[in-house]
Amino acid sequence: MAGNPITTTTAEDDQNATSLGFDTLVQHAGQGPEHWCTQNALVPPIVTSTTFLLPGIRDKWIDLPYVYSRQGNPTRNAFEICIASLDGAKHGIAFSSGVTTALAVTMAFLKTGDHIICGSEVYGGISDQFRQITSKMGIDVSFIDTTDPKNVEKSIKTNTRMIWLETPSNPCLRITDIKAIAVIAHQHPDLFLAVDNTFSSPYYQKPLELGADLCMASVTKYINGHSDVLMGILCTNNDEFNEKLRNMQLLTGGVPSPFDCYLANRGVKTLPVRMERHQQNAFAVANFLQKNPRVEKALYPGLPNHPQYELAKKQMKGFSGMVCFWLKGGFDEAEIFLNKLQLFKNAASLGSVHSLAEHPITNKYDHLFSNQK
Repeated sequence: MAGNPITTTTAEDDQNATSLGFDTLVQHAGQGPEHWCTQNALVPPIVTSTTFLLPGIRDKWIDLPYVYSRQGNPTRNAFEICIASLDGAKHGIAFSSGVTTALAVTMAFLKTGDHIICGSEVYGGISDQFRQITSKMGIDVSFIDTTDPKNVEKSIKTNTRMIWLETPSNPCLRITDIKAIAVIAHQHPDLFLAVDNTFSSPYYQKPLELGADLCMASVTKYINGHSDVLMGILCTNNDEFNEKLRNMQLLTGGVPSPFDCYLANRGVKTLPVRMERHQQNAFAVANFLQKNPRVEKALYPGLPNHPQYELAKKQMKGFSGMVCFWLKGGFDEAEIFLNKLQLFKNAASLGSVHSLAEHPITNKYDHLFSNQK
């Protein structure tokens, strides 16, 4: 038993959000006491209740915003409204992890016999989910180089229903032209475009404004920013998409806890200042690596030697904090390098207040993903 999905519209409800800047929205969108039960609190409380009082036994409960915590939670709702606002979206739908968001999209919109186009370089957890789970559902997946829009166009079949992009990509920071792919996708009425925006965050890139139908991010990374929350989020301006994804929240139960939503809602308040410092530090690291004789190649989207530098400047406000580089000497040299790090830690993940370095193909976690490079 549960009520109708709650609405997370921000443009009308949150101080005419479309006219406010990013730094203002991150502090105010979804943060007013009208969005939760405790009317006088300035900070969204952690509402741990799994169930909420109903007015009676007839149908009145259907119109209530909160009935059962899978269907809606005030702490989660405050966070969802905030992130939707930052993405320029009407709706934000939070899930218990980044990979759960991808599974929710597959389950909500695809069926046996459908076809997915996916970037050849995306997060290994996503690509392996498509290979090991989605394929068992009878859904075909083509992994292609999406940095050339022509590759996408010629890969579309009559049963293609979704294009999944990640830009910048994990781990080699390839840039895909979101607007160009969106134009191609929308020439086909049954085809939609989903973009994984994790490496950029909504501060530096807004895929929905570039034509994407869905914007996904691993909240675990930059949005929360403190390596203490596991969560994912999907944002959209499509009311039908929102309804179907809310239904996936309800039916699968793949929702984040109120405490995680509280932490992420708290962490995102510093996203603007953190992203600026991430970028400042990344420029310094990338410039150093480019000049180091032991480095074969270093890539950063904000430097002219990046193959898609001009595109990155065009569709991104900034270039985030990820740097990819190749050491001379191969695996042995990489092992020595990682073992001698002091301030940087050899650990999976990204986007935290910690500085991390990782050799993806041999990382104890990422090596489980067959497509990781």
